[in-house]
Amino acid sequence: MTTLKLFDIEHAWGLPRKVSPRFGARLILRGLHLDYLNDRASFVGEFSPEVRKRFNHAFPILIKHLERLVANGEIDATEQHCVTIEHADFTCEADTLSSHGYLYIAVYQTADKPQSALTFAPSITL
Repeated sequence: MTTLKLFDIEHAWGLPRKVSPRFGARLILRGLHLDYLNDRASFVGEFSPEVRKRFNHAFPILIKHLERLVANGEIDATEQHCVTIEHADFTCEADTLSSHGYLYIAVYQTADKPQSALTFAPSITL
């Protein structure tokens, strides 16, 4: 996994968002499951060691919830539709971008949520 500084933002994986620090990844949609590949993920900016530890605990829970959204049709590989979920003070935005096989995500601390995410994306709190 790569850690990028803010000026490397155009080389980051995941959904492009104007928030730092954040984690981004491109997950593979395989049926009703999501596969995470370490080489398709990066950090923009850096979480503090304590925040990174909390992120490591929250990330699998966020992925499981995204898999439930795939299973119930809220996330569809053929349609572009951004969903936002929250867990343990982290916000995760996810969208297939109509890619027919990938799910792009951006995860950041909820306190750092950009104003546009507060206004336009429906939010689900776990």
